[in-house]
Amino acid sequence: MPKSDNNLFDQALRCIEIDQPFEKAASASALYQRWLAKALDRNSSAAPVSIPNPGRPERPRLVSPRKVPKRGFNSRQGLLKLAHAITHIEFNAINLALDAVYRFRGMPEQFYSDWLRVAAEESSHFLMLATYLDDNGASYGDYDAHNGLWEMAVKTDHDVMVRMALVPRVLEARGLDVTPGMIARLETVGEQALVDILKVIHREEIGHVLIGTRWFNYVCQQRALSPRDVFTRLLNEHMKGVIQGPFDEDSRLQAGFTEDEIQQLLEMSVQKEAMA
Repeated sequence: MPKSDNNLFDQALRCIEIDQPFEKAASASALYQRWLAKALDRNSSAAPVSIPNPGRPERPRLVSPRKVPKRGFNSRQGLLKLAHAITHIEFNAINLALDAVYRFRGMPEQFYSDWLRVAAEESSHFLMLATYLDDNGASYGDYDAHNGLWEMAVKTDHDVMVRMALVPRVLEARGLDVTPGMIARLETVGEQALVDILKVIHREEIGHVLIGTRWFNYVCQQRALSPRDVFTRLLNEHMKGVIQGPFDEDSRLQAGFTEDEIQQLLEMSVQKEAMA
């Protein structure tokens, strides 16, 4: 069935299917502007389809997380591998935000505004990092990467509550924990250009995880469920033995986590260490 130029869901899917990263980033940003201009409708009789593989370039080659190139702070090559890994995360995050828009129908209008804004901001993050790589003699696709973020998207494509809990509030929230430490290390080696980019990303990612928190709580409320109980159950079902600290508690509190949830994550992390 041909895609409607004015339908939000059709156009979100079109963006997801784009192979070329820079075209995808530009299209996601343009889609957000069209939404703000009220040039898109939400009328659709077609149910969303599963997307095992979104549009992406042939490179980077996707490998097991254990085989991803080791990053570091003490060499130019190590820094480029680090920047490349973050660039890949931001590219995936564009698809993740667009998929939330495309997949979960019947949500309030603000849900689509929020996730389209996230897609546009993730596009900006990707472009900043891709430019950094280019300025330093590398390109996105030069190093192997893994597909963990999208694999979780596929596992959670059946339920908006599960998606909001496990993608923004678990996988993407991990960036809130590790980015401040990366910034501190990069400052010690004088890599100010990358520091400046990561500071922007960290600030905006707090907002993205907060959006995930907001809509997770909203769906729980609509279903008369306890967010704490649901989050605990989903962590135990899907993330047992995977949660790891340390956690940046200040960033997580800004992103809508409760102190009780952070304590829960700390306990799960300690259990993992005890089993190791």
